[in-house]
Amino acid sequence: MSDRTITRRDTIWLTPARWREGSIDIGGDLPEIAHIYLPPSQFSPGKLGVEVDASVLGALRYDSAFEDPLLGEMARAIASELRSETSAGKLLVESLASGMAIRLVQKYTSSSAARSAAASAREGLDRRRLFRVLDYIEANLEGNLTLDRMASIAFLSRFHFARGFKQAVGQPPHRYVAARRLERAKALLIQGDRPLVDIALALGFSSQANFNRAFKQAAGVAPGQYRRGSGSQPALSLADIRNAIPILA
Repeated sequence: MSDRTITRRDTIWLTPARWREGSIDIGGDLPEIAHIYLPPSQFSPGKLGVEVDASVLGALRYDSAFEDPLLGEMARAIASELRSETSAGKLLVESLASGMAIRLVQKYTSSSAARSAAASAREGLDRRRLFRVLDYIEANLEGNLTLDRMASIAFLSRFHFARGFKQAVGQPPHRYVAARRLERAKALLIQGDRPLVDIALALGFSSQANFNRAFKQAAGVAPGQYRRGSGSQPALSLADIRNAIPILA
């Protein structure tokens, strides 16, 4: 029913959907294993942005104990997010899942499926659609932002949206959202005495401790200190970002 990639440092096992031949036997102790499950929906045109044959999942081949630096790096990024959850971690994992799926299609399927993926036209993200997405993000910083929803607003696949967004803004969606949420946190801290834990949870942090750590790293002071007037950096507005887009896009 799925594709599974297990990583150990640079060693990867790729187990395609419906693969039933035997099992993976690992001898000795392993410091850590990351088991990443990609459901069939990850390989749909809406996610990949490429028209691949319906049998693409069947075209994926079993492979064991091989090295793929790109897949390994994406797996480590997911593991790192699980260890230290961030406000935009869900967006990061969604982006990495799309990247893994397209990598598997391009490199670990039959030649016909790989050619289909490689031949897909690159779709850009024009300023009009980008600004619509930026407005949506700004209006939902305290809500559940997903890559699928942002991509649908831009009328692009998830994969092409993430790539186009980074080209236009200079950073991937998850980093942009994380930065905007921290800017929103500054405004909320100045506006009143709303409990820190409420601000943290509203902006997508899993705990106040994670919020405190991320805020201090970005602003140089803890949220409580910033509220008491220690913060000196003005908040970056959406208008400032819009004005910078023509330079980056």
